[in-house]
Amino acid sequence: MMYLIERNRFGEFARELAAMHRLRHRVFKERLGWEVTVSGDMEIDEYDSLEPVYLLYSSGGGRIEGCVRLLPTTGPNMLRNSFPALLGPNSPPESPRIWESSRFSLDIEPDRQPTQGGLSPSTFELFAGMVEFGLARGLSDIVTVTDVRMERIARRAGWPVRRIHDAQRIGSTLAVAGFLEVSEAALARLRALGGLRGPALWEPVRLKESA
Repeated sequence: MMYLIERNRFGEFARELAAMHRLRHRVFKERLGWEVTVSGDMEIDEYDSLEPVYLLYSSGGGRIEGCVRLLPTTGPNMLRNSFPALLGPNSPPESPRIWESSRFSLDIEPDRQPTQGGLSPSTFELFAGMVEFGLARGLSDIVTVTDVRMERIARRAGWPVRRIHDAQRIGSTLAVAGFLEVSEAALARLRALGGLRGPALWEPVRLKESA
């Protein structure tokens, strides 16, 4: 199951959002050793206070296994305000047709069967959910701040990152910023490679109506 949680539903999904922050702590602090802001067993930073959109992936048993955070580039975002070094000589993206994704993370059960290229089905579902969100909002691209490991995963999923500049060492991480295409063609590739038979989001059209 995929949750799309906007600011007007934060209270309704408080339990799921708390589970998301604990997931991010497990992945970014404990597993990857990133220098991130933590509060107890949760990873929370200043961009979570900007009322982003969250996509959460839940297993059949209700456990939150994956997440990604989405913010418009017309306001504060990680690339412009925290990691401008990843831009090189380029200006930060700033367009209503480009949103930023960050904090993409997965913590799935070890017995889950991989799909194409050894990737988990939840990887494809989260990627497809991002594209469906983008199509519903009329986006042309999603700009992402990530590491080269996730860059390789996106390429294996058929959704390659178009780098803005060379990868840069930030702390212990080799980080990169780049664009992910939002298009029907990109969505079709993800669905085909991931074996997805329908939308990752139940009602993506509703986003366009409420935008």
